[in-house]
Amino acid sequence: MDGKDPGITEDMIAVARELRLRMLDDPYRPAYHFVVPEGVAAPADPNGAIYWNGRYHLGYIYQDHGVHYWGHVSSLDMLYWRHHRPWLLPTPDSPEEGIFSGNCFINKQGKATMLYHGVHAGNCIATSGDGQLDTWKKLPSNPIIPVDASEDWCYPGKDRPFASWDPCGWLEGDTYYAIFGGKRPAIFKAAELDDWEYVGDLMAHPLEGVDITEDVSCPDFFRLGDKRVLICISHELGCRYYVGEWRDEQFHPELHEQMSWVDNTFFAPESLLDPRGRRIMWAWIFDQRDEDVRDRSGWSGTFSLPREIWLGDDNRLRMRPVEELDRLRYNERRHAELRVAADTEIALDGTCGNLLDMELVIEPHGARRCGVKVCCSPGGEEETIVGYDAAEGGLFVDTRRSGASMGKHVIESGPLTLGSNEPLRLRVLVDKSVVEVFANDRQAVCRRIYPSRADSVDVRVFSEGGAARVDRASAWEMMPTCPY
Repeated sequence: MDGKDPGITEDMIAVARELRLRMLDDPYRPAYHFVVPEGVAAPADPNGAIYWNGRYHLGYIYQDHGVHYWGHVSSLDMLYWRHHRPWLLPTPDSPEEGIFSGNCFINKQGKATMLYHGVHAGNCIATSGDGQLDTWKKLPSNPIIPVDASEDWCYPGKDRPFASWDPCGWLEGDTYYAIFGGKRPAIFKAAELDDWEYVGDLMAHPLEGVDITEDVSCPDFFRLGDKRVLICISHELGCRYYVGEWRDEQFHPELHEQMSWVDNTFFAPESLLDPRGRRIMWAWIFDQRDEDVRDRSGWSGTFSLPREIWLGDDNRLRMRPVEELDRLRYNERRHAELRVAADTEIALDGTCGNLLDMELVIEPHGARRCGVKVCCSPGGEEETIVGYDAAEGGLFVDTRRSGASMGKHVIESGPLTLGSNEPLRLRVLVDKSVVEVFANDRQAVCRRIYPSRADSVDVRVFSEGGAARVDRASAWEMMPTCPY
């Protein structure tokens, strides 16, 4: 061997082609949600989201021979993504053994700045002024705060009240601040990026159901209107958010709401501010497949659709899919003024499939539960039920009959109460194994489904415990955006 690169061989091309064809044939791989291109991504947390030099940039965790890397994609529209070389990975010039969660912000010199957790090292920093954010320079002083030998994962060390765990940094005036997450989240500050000091607890006080020591991992902290918002996860409570005020170098929370309820399927939120002033958020949607099934499929790591979030008059989050998704719609089917008698369902003729975007306006009237069933088999053996439960006050997705084997067969419900004359305004997005549901801009629920029958494609509206009226229902097929 003379050491020369043999180039791309016919065998390599054949393997790449076979991978692409297998991915295209997979009945469960989402088509218009972002999916990690191949291999294992668990965790697959979105990270480092930033709008930079005219593009949306987004990172994700994936594993290469068991080592955690950050992947990197960019987009003009959050629909079609260009894959870049890895964003961050272990290198000889920095002590980490892998890359875990973190965020991206702009430093005093106008450079993009990654604050991230270095596995078995502690929280670290890298900066870039590259127009494409392809080239990064890690601080020689990494880690800025090393892990303590007595730390156990995200728990504080024996001799200090914080962990060098999932960070989130920002610039406030001339001072850098950072949340260090974990079980007693902390605030750090610095005048320069390589010299940080501990300030104290992140939380000024507890709220009902969450103490100041509640796990705050994958944090993202930002202004929204006149308030500060913290979106994060707890490994016990799942995805959630706080709203409050930042003063005296501490967060003063005023309310806390969950964004997942029955389990952690919706996980690891990440957001950015775009040039239109929109705060846009993604999350990792768990596969809910056995590891051996996931590994044999050759793919994992799905993100939620980008959603715009803002605060309502009650200071609770409002949410809806970004308007860019409308560009993927085609072949609209419309239905109007359908009266659904109590304890019956009506098929939406001409509306079927597992790549759909639907908007429905439903008058619940006296119904106890009403909504739409998707991915239904002709005989009803399989179905995923999406709807409003007036008795319980919730927006729900029922996956107990969504498939024979894979996935979790549960009912997930998020709090939602309609006004006395308020219609139910549903947005239901079906993407093979993902169902995302938004209602009245006030609530959203997300589940994975794995129908086992090829004919589980029908759509039906339903009402239980009373009659309901579907004022209108529009459904569109959706153009795939994944490369395969």
